[in-house]
Amino acid sequence: MPTHETRGIRIGRPRPGRTRLLGVAAALLTAVAAPGTPAAAAEAPWFDGRAADRMTVDGTRFTDGHGREIVLRGFNVSGETKLEENGGLPFATTADARASAAAMRNLTGANAVRFLLSWAHAEPEPGQVDTAYLEKATAQMKAFLDAGIRVFPDFHQDLYSGRLFDKDSWYSGDGAPKWVIDAGGYPKESCGICVHWGQNITQNQAVMNATRDFWRNRALTTGAGTVRVQDAFLATAGTTMTYLARHLTDEQFTRVAGFDPLNEPYAGAYDDGQNSRTWEKSVLWPFYEKFRARMDAAGWQDKPAFVEPNMFWNSNLDFQRQEGGLLDAGKPGPDYVFNTHYYDQKAISGIFMPGKAADGQYAGDFGALRDRSTALDLPAVMSEFGHPLTGFTSDKAPTVVKGMYQALDSRLPGATWWTRPAASGAVLSSTQWQWDIYSGRHHEAMNGNTGKILTEGDAWNGEDLSAVRLDDSGNAGLRQHARLLDRLYPRAVAGRTLAFTFEDRSRDGSTTLSWNRIPGSLPNVAELTGSGRYGMLVWRSGGGTEAPTELRLPRDFDPARTTVVSDLGTVTGPPAYTAHGHTADHAIATAAEPGGTDARRLVLSAPADAGTVHYALIADGTAAPSAELRAAAQRELTAWAADAGF
Repeated sequence: MPTHETRGIRIGRPRPGRTRLLGVAAALLTAVAAPGTPAAAAEAPWFDGRAADRMTVDGTRFTDGHGREIVLRGFNVSGETKLEENGGLPFATTADARASAAAMRNLTGANAVRFLLSWAHAEPEPGQVDTAYLEKATAQMKAFLDAGIRVFPDFHQDLYSGRLFDKDSWYSGDGAPKWVIDAGGYPKESCGICVHWGQNITQNQAVMNATRDFWRNRALTTGAGTVRVQDAFLATAGTTMTYLARHLTDEQFTRVAGFDPLNEPYAGAYDDGQNSRTWEKSVLWPFYEKFRARMDAAGWQDKPAFVEPNMFWNSNLDFQRQEGGLLDAGKPGPDYVFNTHYYDQKAISGIFMPGKAADGQYAGDFGALRDRSTALDLPAVMSEFGHPLTGFTSDKAPTVVKGMYQALDSRLPGATWWTRPAASGAVLSSTQWQWDIYSGRHHEAMNGNTGKILTEGDAWNGEDLSAVRLDDSGNAGLRQHARLLDRLYPRAVAGRTLAFTFEDRSRDGSTTLSWNRIPGSLPNVAELTGSGRYGMLVWRSGGGTEAPTELRLPRDFDPARTTVVSDLGTVTGPPAYTAHGHTADHAIATAAEPGGTDARRLVLSAPADAGTVHYALIADGTAAPSAELRAAAQRELTAWAADAGF
């Protein structure tokens, strides 16, 4: 049995870059922590620390310990958990996890990850939790927490269990342990005529029967006696949460945002007289209440459950969509978060959407998520989204993912954002699928078949969605355009966000995608932004905090050339944040991101008066605008904000 520290090394079959990650991790961590770098040069601002890390649910938004509205942005870590090559863990070693966390912070400015866990590896025998697995998973989780990244774990499953599939099967799954499948007596799996692995969910009788047994809490006869399958899962989840609460430091545990009970729930098959909506009400929601009780008993009373509705509730294929979205949950309160996924199945099919995504492509579908958030009075999180990066529809990825980020930022298309900003809506939290540093360098025996070694892409059911990969020197690099993934976003707002947009100017091949054009009624604003990227934030002050508003600055927004035009002032090249006590020396400033990184954030310090509408335009520009141009743009934006109906 290989040890944790040698599991990623395969004698006689080296994978370029992978076995070198220990050195890469040391180099990355030294670089971000070395004295004299921007991250280490200044003392952390007074508003950083435990209060900023604390997260609670306040109606439809997340707030930190200062009372500021916060947005989570990041990735899933990672699809590697579905594989056996590293024992159901996201990483081969803790050093790899540290290197991955450092790369994520520096390349994308992510502040949150959905961290995948494996039930099969957590409970390999009935009633026996593998504490060695939990120890390794906890150590890898700490790598992200110590980098200043919030984490919400997820007990992941797809197609219920990998053990349902034969060695020669075309497909595989993950989730339930082998002993569950052995005791279930399920039929030989077969998807029939399938063009996508997801069709197994509704066509493969083995998957459907096993999934239905989970929701029915079927009693299984095992070597350890009679075990009810859902009860076993809940017990393991409770033990896992107790372990994490006891083995994370107080500072680390503060950054744990909550827990996602189960990935992409579906009935498997409905009982007579049952449909999607009644199943959510009578089966799924009671399961979440049981999971919530396990959280409370494990010391997670102050952390929400990130609960997912029926996975088909928001499909953009009419024949696949099912009524749902937790319609009968009422207003569950601060113990929960409405958590969902979205993939453009039309675009992935290559049939139902022959062209590429365009401005406003997902405004309606993501608007439905905002509407459910409002109805439930819960924050909304899009914890999976993305598009294949190889294959016959991969040419759509640049526009599809840009369109999804646009819809996460605002419910409006770019064409109408400047004329209807008051309808922009909440900025949605999200974690993109996925961040797998082993992309294209796997060595996975599919379903245990040593004659079928998978190396390409995600090494799972033909998928290839990782936003990152390693080069032959072991350095992490983005697989999508950096402007698309390294985004400006409001990480903490002292009040309530009224409107936000970010024109990232990302590229589709050699074509720059510009979907949010500043109207002719704002000529000085248009001249100031030019052909560069810009973001626009409008917020209403809450009056309950002295802490500032913060926006993540993309890595290549040069602080010396960044221009800010705000009701708080105008500046090109904002100074470093300094303060006397809690009073900022400059209303507009920059500071290093927390977590030992050279990334920067914009810090906007407004008076603590409640109810005041503030705005800030942030542009990277192509040249330093004159003070006169900044003042003219400020006058235009002041009039625009006054007339916008905020």
